[in-house]
Order: sequence, then structure tokens, then C-alpha cells
Amino acid sequence: MNALVYKIAPVELWRRAEESGLFTGAPIDVQDGFIHLSAAAQVRETARLHFAGQSDLLLIAVRATTLGEPLKWEASRGGALFPHLYGPLNLAAVVWAVPLPLGPDGLHQFPDLETGR
Repeated sequence: MNALVYKIAPVELWRRAEESGLFTGAPIDVQDGFIHLSAAAQVRETARLHFAGQSDLLLIAVRATTLGEPLKWEASRGGALFPHLYGPLNLAAVVWAVPLPLGPDGLHQFPDLETGR
């Protein structure tokens, strides 16, 4: 599996996490009992399906190997294995967090998924 996994989060929610050093999840994460993450091959589709038309988002890259046992790869959309984090995300595991703007076509404009640029 790729060394990086990704979270899409509203800027305001992420800023609160930066103050505490822990991200405990968006409302859907709290409801489902785990933090939804995506692999590189999945994150664009996640944005399209769950964040269509939303601005003020960040794309956050997390080093999967630092998450340990709370990170589980579980079947989800179409049977694909998605990373789910059972517990808070310690921001020490975050490699980068960058804006995820909408382009003129209304789709999110992704940076390079390795570098965040």
C-alpha cells in the first residue's frame, strides 16, 4: 500500500485540530466510529462523491506507517480496500496539508499527491 493516505477536511475543522494536535474526525467520521481516509488512487473519487462543489477544504497527507494498528484497510466502495483510522489522528503523522480549491469546471484541483505542490 502507498506510504501516504489522505483526508479531505474543512479548513475550520482542521484548524481546531491544529490547536490540540489531534484530529478526532468530521461529523461523518464520529458517526461511523472511524476516520475515513483514502489512498492516492481513491482520493479524487472521494472528493467527487462526498465533497462535490465544496470549497474551503484541505487535502491532508498522512504517513500511513506511523498510524500503527488503529489503521485498518477495509472493503468499502465497490469492494475496494479503504484506510480507516480507529482513533484520533495525531498531527505528528501529517506530512502536509494544502488547500483543495475548486477549478473553473467545478471539480477540485489536486496537487501532486507525493509532494503536496
